[in-house]
Amino acid sequence: MRDLFCYVNGQRELLPSGRGECTLLEYLRDDLQLTGAKLGCGEGGCGACTVMVSRRNLYTGELEHRSINACLCPLYSVIGCHVVTVEGIGSTRKGLHPVQERIAKAHGSQCGFCTPGFVMSMYALLRSKNGEEITEEEIEENLAGNLCRCTGYRPILDAFRSFAGAYTNGVEGNACNGHEEGGRICPTTGRRCDCGNSKVGNGVDRVVCIKGDVITPPDMLSQDLHMADLRIMGDVASWYRPNSLESLLKLKREIPDGKIVAGNTEVGIEMKFKHAGYRDLIHIGGVRELLRVDIGDDRVVFGSSVSLTTLMNVSRRLEKERESLLFKAFAEQLKWFAGPPIRNWATIGGNVVTGSPISDINPLWIVSKSVFSVASLEGGVRDVAAKDFFLGYRAVDLAPDEILLHVTLPDSKPFEYVKEFKQAQRRDDDIAIVNCGIRVSFRHAAEKQAWVVEDCCIAYGGVAPVTAIAKKTAAYIIGKQLNMDTLNGALRVLKDELTIGDNAPGGRVGFRRSVMSSFLTKGLVHAASALKKDTSSMKYPYQSDVLDNDVRELAEYEFIRHPSKGIQYFSQSGEGDIVGTPVQHASAELQASGEAVYVDDIPKPVGTLHAALVLSEKAHAYIKSIDCSEAMALPGVISVHLAGDVFDNNIGPVIQDEELFASNLVTFVGQPLGIVTAKTRAEALNAARAVKVMYDELEPVLSIEDAIRCGSIFEGKGNSISRGDIEKIFDADSDDVVQVEGQVQLGGQEHFYLEPNAHLVMPTESGEILSYSSTQCPDKHQRYISKCLNIPSHKVVVKTKRIGGGFGGKETRAAFVNTAAAVASYHLNKPVSLVLDRDTDMSITGMRHPFMARYKAACTRDGKLLAVDVNLYSNAGNSLDLSASVMDRALLSLDNVYYIPHVRLIGTVCKTNLASNTAFRGFGGPQGMAVMENILDKLSQKASIDSHIMKSMNMYREGDETPYGMALNGCQARRCWEEAIQSAGGLDSRKKAIEDFNSTHKYTKRGIAVTPTKFGISFTLKMLNQAGALVHIYHGDGTILVSHGGVEMGQGLHTKVCQIVAQALSVPIEKVHISETSTDKVPNASPTAASASSDMYGAAAANACVQLLERLKPYKDMYPDATFNDIVQKAYADRVDLCAHGFYKTPQITGFGGHRPFNYLTYGVAVTEVELDTLTGNWHALRSDIVMDVGQSLNPAIDIGQIEGAFVQGMGWSCLEEVVWGDADHPWIARKGSLFTSGPGTYKIPTANDIPVDFRVSLLRNAPCEQTPLVHSSKAVGEPPFFLGTSVFWALKDAIYAYRRDVGITGWFNLDAPCTPERLRMACLLDQ
Repeated sequence: MRDLFCYVNGQRELLPSGRGECTLLEYLRDDLQLTGAKLGCGEGGCGACTVMVSRRNLYTGELEHRSINACLCPLYSVIGCHVVTVEGIGSTRKGLHPVQERIAKAHGSQCGFCTPGFVMSMYALLRSKNGEEITEEEIEENLAGNLCRCTGYRPILDAFRSFAGAYTNGVEGNACNGHEEGGRICPTTGRRCDCGNSKVGNGVDRVVCIKGDVITPPDMLSQDLHMADLRIMGDVASWYRPNSLESLLKLKREIPDGKIVAGNTEVGIEMKFKHAGYRDLIHIGGVRELLRVDIGDDRVVFGSSVSLTTLMNVSRRLEKERESLLFKAFAEQLKWFAGPPIRNWATIGGNVVTGSPISDINPLWIVSKSVFSVASLEGGVRDVAAKDFFLGYRAVDLAPDEILLHVTLPDSKPFEYVKEFKQAQRRDDDIAIVNCGIRVSFRHAAEKQAWVVEDCCIAYGGVAPVTAIAKKTAAYIIGKQLNMDTLNGALRVLKDELTIGDNAPGGRVGFRRSVMSSFLTKGLVHAASALKKDTSSMKYPYQSDVLDNDVRELAEYEFIRHPSKGIQYFSQSGEGDIVGTPVQHASAELQASGEAVYVDDIPKPVGTLHAALVLSEKAHAYIKSIDCSEAMALPGVISVHLAGDVFDNNIGPVIQDEELFASNLVTFVGQPLGIVTAKTRAEALNAARAVKVMYDELEPVLSIEDAIRCGSIFEGKGNSISRGDIEKIFDADSDDVVQVEGQVQLGGQEHFYLEPNAHLVMPTESGEILSYSSTQCPDKHQRYISKCLNIPSHKVVVKTKRIGGGFGGKETRAAFVNTAAAVASYHLNKPVSLVLDRDTDMSITGMRHPFMARYKAACTRDGKLLAVDVNLYSNAGNSLDLSASVMDRALLSLDNVYYIPHVRLIGTVCKTNLASNTAFRGFGGPQGMAVMENILDKLSQKASIDSHIMKSMNMYREGDETPYGMALNGCQARRCWEEAIQSAGGLDSRKKAIEDFNSTHKYTKRGIAVTPTKFGISFTLKMLNQAGALVHIYHGDGTILVSHGGVEMGQGLHTKVCQIVAQALSVPIEKVHISETSTDKVPNASPTAASASSDMYGAAAANACVQLLERLKPYKDMYPDATFNDIVQKAYADRVDLCAHGFYKTPQITGFGGHRPFNYLTYGVAVTEVELDTLTGNWHALRSDIVMDVGQSLNPAIDIGQIEGAFVQGMGWSCLEEVVWGDADHPWIARKGSLFTSGPGTYKIPTANDIPVDFRVSLLRNAPCEQTPLVHSSKAVGEPPFFLGTSVFWALKDAIYAYRRDVGITGWFNLDAPCTPERLRMACLLDQ
């Protein structure tokens, strides 16, 4: 068909026919091999797939540039549009675009999987502004739809802040990148545009400023805006594109069940995750009438196809022009609605007609008295008031042949005020837990000589199956003066009118009830405040003193989050040194340009099959039968492989207590039963779902409490540590001793690496297997594949170029996925690709271990620790995996930085029917330290001692011994403590300022916390502390190739090793390269884990360099003035071996049970201040000051990036990231043992909006590590800073203490982690 085309990166591309179900991302990656846009989640929640689409608005004729999520965008919706991917704006060969260049140079790319998405979001913002100035606020808001798990966001924001109008980029003088200040921003280059000014100076490269939009294809701009009707028939889904309203209505009459598609942000989710088999998709992007925006004096009419971004932009404009609180409410609510790529493509009509009970804007349509106009061919147009449109759960007043035509939004009247509210788990890009719209209008009642409420409407989302209107509450308010009596009476009516059942879907019932009341209170107070302002100069002004001062605070004080900023302090390296300098990540430019290759980006060999796992639907059951007949009959399906196809089905990283494919018994939801192969990924996924399994169900064990109750533990896998005489302390009856006991609950955490598990397995000659895998441990994959297929290890090669994040989650739990693919590849003798969907990956690969601790502790009256007795329990899941070692480290870390004379620590590893939990950054250490901080908190409260004083007085000193007998050498705990407090401006002054603030704000409180950490570096299993490296010098040009056993996953391992080698051989770092990690280069490599990789592989490479230098020394002595290349050539001519194998084993360590389980200890301290809204649980981190001991840093930029990323990840674990399972605590989840929080839609990691507004990091100066001479006295940095993120948790608890004191409640209270908005709010719910 001649109309089936679009433009991609300036080139006209003909689109395939008959693929109505295909997404733009699938087309870009599979058909065009443009793999810069990544498949991260498939639901528009991570931003890894972001591209820019340029299209002409059919109503205005204007060219619009918008970032969108390619994973949700239907391919045929971009017919005639211009798609720009990260490859289209720059490359390392032809030159990077300034956006790419700046994120690379600002160290804003670590694992790099998210980087193309960030680049394209920023690029699209530049293009959409068309040369207008961009503010820092706009840049941060624009990145709301992009997630990063590595960097902590600060360097990304710093990189892109350089595009803001007022930013000077730190160059000399008053110039910005060599151009005069104050000019427009060129939409093509992103640089300041002088247009005729010849001054081009110290920018990163020379820029020719180009007028106009040279990237947009000229023939696209000359196209006729009137599109032709399209009908594209397909086997899976057919696509229809009417070109007029009449055509659309005829089509709806012809196909009443046809699914209308605009942005596809809802329908796409239904098709992917709910497997809605919509056969007929009707795209309304070609109907001009639905794109109208008519702005009148008293109303605005929005066509149903108008994007949510346009609605927000119009609302912002009218808010300013008319000083309208109504339009401000829409603009503010939409700011928190999804992310920009979703808002850019999603439409008003799609959001309205979905009828979601948690829609953010439906409450506003209702309270604003909006009218929905619907149309059909026979019935014409009819109007429905918004309040009458929503009939039930996702049911609206729309006949099968009707469509939503437009929405009429009336402007507010004088003395009429509208306010919006939303509370979610996370502010940015999150669905609401509860939202609300409130409209209050007033009149002056002469008979009362007072202002009374003339009309009122209150609508809530998230509290009922449909948007709920509080009619009785509004009726109670109407006619009354707005005073405390009215407010309190309205709250009583609301409580009775809108009730939420105890087992309501979504849970959080108490929280939702309380937030409803908070929103009503705030809404009425805001209306009163606005009325006071508007009547202040009138004869009869509104007297706001009828409301209490504390309540008026709710309107008079509002936190305004300014753009975040960061400061980093580190020591300069010596002149000429390569080690110690902030060298850019070796792959940063490749990652920024989309050229970096991840496993799923590797071009697939001809004949490659795609695979999907067959997964258990039960948590605990016997398998009665597996029927594959229906699956095998589906189109494209090649094979199904089950347990009987595996030579040796027993696997496990420590003990073999798992099966590759379950043969008789399933022990968690998502356990693999087999693997399906097909010609396409979609066909494989469909076939996997079609396999029929019959079960005989058993009762599952799902929690630590369940496991303790029924004795489900891994016997002999929990160790203990003891010192002193615990019983003597606790049995003593003395008034001088303070004793406490209690229980601590610590939640799990999903790794949420941006790159899902991906594996490509290829059979080669002689029965050999070659696998490309996203893993932290290729050695483990080699062993699994060899064992399960009965192939010698020397015939199995596993390669890893880089992985898009791991954090421990790809250490052991990726191996069974790769091995499953190898089984299929082996039997079929075909290449097999297996890439897990995000929800599958999260459901089956495990996470951070949830912990529970039961403790007793004692201290003296003045706060000196005496004894700690702890029973630690972990939820291991269905198999042991690494849980024993995780428990060991939790026990070893529990003391944190405190000397405790008498200690008894006992670990118990619980077996449950959940996916096996595994390594995660910190490896049990954070859980152990969190227990200790909880104990100190409770002791300090009971002893009435400031917790910071108590921490300081008990802190380790040089030479002290830990409970496991390790003498502390080079203990930097106190130095970090003192320097962090100094960086923060002094603790006393900060506390005084917080007390002053809290004394004048009842419902908004601030808190501060100083949190230390101590982390041991080494594997606690002694044999893993070994590493190998190969260093090759090529005689042709003197360049150097290094191979080592470590995996690059964003932590900068390859970059640091290159620095060590370059420094050792005295060559520029550009001469050193690391290609990949491969089992046929360096065998028997330990996992890239335990933060020890830079130490071990850096030392192994340094050892190889020592050997090479010894061989080259005679030639250096003979030719002292010769270049390195010349020396290498002379040595080669003398037949000197220019390849060396280096090896390193960590000296003196003993492993767990000995007095030296660690090579050394790393220390750090964070001081964090927060602000908490006690009525909703919403919070902001105002400032964090971190001092981290990293020895003599190998690369300060990489180390600081690791510190910031770990801090934000630790903040996520302790404050945001709630894991929800189908268990006794969540009875509304139907399937026992299933993971509810299985994607970015339900599981919330921090965004750029969550990081500290003021984020300061210092590397401890003059603190070389004596144990690491081969790596220049540096220290590990990956895991140690993670626990510092919990300083946000403790600062929030400090804020709650302040609130509780105000209402007369003193003493300790329990706050489990993560401290979600729900838990924070409920901890404050004392005076209601």
